[in-house]
Amino acid sequence: MTEEASDLYGAGARALQDHFDARRLADRLKEVTVKESIDEKTAAYLERATYFFLATVDEAGFPDVSYKGGRSGFVRVLDEHTIRFPSYDGNGMFRSLGNIQETGRVALLFIRQNEKANRIRVHGNARVLLSASALEQFEGSEAVVEVHVSRVFPNCPRYIHDLESGTISEFAPGGDVAPPQPEWKEWEIFADVLPTQPES
Repeated sequence: MTEEASDLYGAGARALQDHFDARRLADRLKEVTVKESIDEKTAAYLERATYFFLATVDEAGFPDVSYKGGRSGFVRVLDEHTIRFPSYDGNGMFRSLGNIQETGRVALLFIRQNEKANRIRVHGNARVLLSASALEQFEGSEAVVEVHVSRVFPNCPRYIHDLESGTISEFAPGGDVAPPQPEWKEWEIFADVLPTQPES
């Protein structure tokens, strides 16, 4: 089953954007960061990944999420709209692959959790490949997932902790000092759309 991705912002997101005066910012972010295809820089980032989180949804509309890990290169970008990755031997539940068989809807979250923190989201429709020709492309795979990508966009990385050093993000509230202002809020492209601050 192949479907186009729904609009990035549904009614619930729009209501909260309006409540927090963030609609203009959300629209600008969509305009400048959301792409319908994978560029070379993003492809290199995805192919360096050693893990990501895979969200799926079943036929009843209930979501699930799982961790997918492998050696660098286990995610392959075939072209600007196509990603493949292997499914290795697991616990036999086949929840993610089963959901893909039912609806095909997926979201992938790639996170780099070190001093160069970064996040990339990928939305698309997937299918499970079981052919010998697909399996032989990934050592140790028992299935291969092919994703037709419909949307790619980065996320602000400020709350990502540095797992390599064990350092908590300086942006996480509740520390000894107040969190700093994120750099992107100083960028000219967002200056005219930032939410107004409530009066104290």
